[in-house]
Amino acid sequence: MKKLLVAFAAVAAFSAHAETLTVAATPVPHAEILEFVKPALAKEGVDLKVKVFTDYIQPNVQVAEKRLDANFFQHQPYLDEFNKAKGTQLVSVAGVHLEPLGAYSSKYKTLAELPGGANVVIPNDATNGGRALLLLAKAGVIKLKDSNNILSTVKDIIENAKDLKIRELEAATIPRVLTQVDLALINTNYALEAKLDPAKDALVIEGSDSPYVNILVARPDDKDSEAMKKLVAALHSPEVKAFILDKYKGAVVPAF
Repeated sequence: MKKLLVAFAAVAAFSAHAETLTVAATPVPHAEILEFVKPALAKEGVDLKVKVFTDYIQPNVQVAEKRLDANFFQHQPYLDEFNKAKGTQLVSVAGVHLEPLGAYSSKYKTLAELPGGANVVIPNDATNGGRALLLLAKAGVIKLKDSNNILSTVKDIIENAKDLKIRELEAATIPRVLTQVDLALINTNYALEAKLDPAKDALVIEGSDSPYVNILVARPDDKDSEAMKKLVAALHSPEVKAFILDKYKGAVVPAF
């Protein structure tokens, strides 16, 4: 009985002193990484709660509206575009990993096999759409006015030798139409959710020099809180680096 009372006392003491940190994340790999650091944060007095989203809008909206403390799903170019479009002032707290965007096909083994007039889908948000076009341009499939413009659109294509029919869809829905199109440009988190192996299945994929590092995001007034600092330290730990390398086998790359 005494041991039981001691255990209850320990739990009560933790509950009294633990600071709750609620973070939005897309399922793979973000939520998985956050779940991995939960035990370490608990030892530091931080009760990490992970709220899973499958879209790229609500995680930012809810952090801006103070319904959540932070989010972990996006890269800096996307955040910059979101802040500009929505009038929010969210900020990057720390870079964690890179998810190389890739081009996938259930019909062809190489980009060279794509037929004339092939149907291609890319993400419909400005930064990931531009990112997809830059990848296609780097692979020599199309040419753009400015091969460094991350906000390039289909209107910026100046050469399209295969007359590709490029359509824009919400990033989360693209894996679902993979079998219905000739080529799909898919963010790695959604590729992993669809049981694709980016290292093996992508016909072309971004290199390690990509600027699209996924970041932990918060409001300016909350980015330097003690709980947030502890979360960053946990995300930048050798244990997390080893977890990412072992679990994702190169499909997700540590950026610290």
